[in-house]
Amino acid sequence: MTKKNIFFSVSIAALCTVSMASSALSGELNILTWEGYADPSVIEPFEAATGCKVSATYVGSNDDFAPKLAAGGGVFDIVTPSIDTTKSLIDAGFVQPIDVSKIAAWDDLYEKFTSAEGLHKDGKIYGVPYAWGAIPFMYLKDKFPTPPTSIAVLWDPELKGRVSLWDDKSALYVAARLNGDMNIYELSDDQIAAAQAKLSEQRPNIRKYWATAGELVDLYKSGEVWISNTWGGYQSSLLKAEGIDVVEFIPEEGAEGWMDSNMIVAGTPNEECAYQFLNMASAAEGQAGVFKVNGYSSTNPVAAKSFMSPEEYSALHQDDPQYMDSLLLWTNLGARLPTYTNAWNAVKAQ
Repeated sequence: MTKKNIFFSVSIAALCTVSMASSALSGELNILTWEGYADPSVIEPFEAATGCKVSATYVGSNDDFAPKLAAGGGVFDIVTPSIDTTKSLIDAGFVQPIDVSKIAAWDDLYEKFTSAEGLHKDGKIYGVPYAWGAIPFMYLKDKFPTPPTSIAVLWDPELKGRVSLWDDKSALYVAARLNGDMNIYELSDDQIAAAQAKLSEQRPNIRKYWATAGELVDLYKSGEVWISNTWGGYQSSLLKAEGIDVVEFIPEEGAEGWMDSNMIVAGTPNEECAYQFLNMASAAEGQAGVFKVNGYSSTNPVAAKSFMSPEEYSALHQDDPQYMDSLLLWTNLGARLPTYTNAWNAVKAQ
C-alpha cells in the first residue's frame, strides 16, 4: 500500500485549538494504548493547553487490554483497543458509555466506524474511533528481486530463519487464508487445527515472533528478518528514516483491517480530562498526530483534508470507502476466542 510522507509538521498553535479547554484543568490521565499514540508532539501541546497530565502504558496485543484492566485497580483512565476487542471490554464493564454530544467532531467521523457494532450496546456508544488501516506485509527490497505477491512466500524454504510474524492470534488468520479459509473470524475447529499445522510447518523460517513495533524494527535493522507482517505504515516509516529500504504489500490472499477507538475506563476520577483528550484525538490536532507519527489513516476525513495533501489523502484511502470494505476488518471472536488463543499458544510452545 502506498504510504505518505511522514514528515508532515504540525505547529503548536494548530494543536492548541478550540477542541481543548481554554482554561486549565487539574487532573491526570493514564492511558493504556499502542506505540505512537502518545507521542510528545501531540501530548505536550495537549498538556499545555488543558493542564491535564498524560502518562502512557503500551500494549503489544489486543489481548493485553482486559488482563491489565482487571489487574489495574483503577490505574487507567483511557484505553485504545481495536474493534475486535471493544465488545469484550464493554461486556465486562471495564469501560463506560460516551456522551457523544461532548465530542465536537463526532459527526465528521466515518459513519462506518461510529456505527460499528463493537462500539454499541443497549443503545449506548462506548468508543470514539481514532485510527484505522490494514495489516500488510513488508520486506527488504534488496532481498527480493521479484516482489512477492502472496503470503505463501513466508513458507519458502529459502527464507529459513528470515521471517517474522506478529506474536498475536492473528497469525492464525494469515495461515487460514493461505489454506483458502477466508472466513477467518469464524473458523471451525478443523480449520483452526489446519491453520495451526500450517504455522507449525513455518517454524523453521521464523527468526522470532515480534511483540512490539520497536522489536520488529530492530530485527530488520540487524538484518535478521527480511519479511514479516506489520502495522501498516508505522514500522516501515521508522525503518525508512534509518535508511532501510522496505516495501509494504497487500497479498493476493487479502489483508486484515483494523480500527482503534478511544474508550473511557469505567469510574475514572478524571472524566473531564478524558473528554478533553477524546476531543483532541478525534479533531485535526490528534488526527494529524497519528498521521505524522504512525502513518495510519484518519477516522475524521473532514479534518484529514486540513493536514494531508490530495496525494496523501488518496494514498491513505480517505476518499475510497470501498477500500475499507475490501479489508477483513477484525471482529470480536466471542466464545471462540479461547480456541484461537490456545491454538496460537500451542504453535509458540513448539
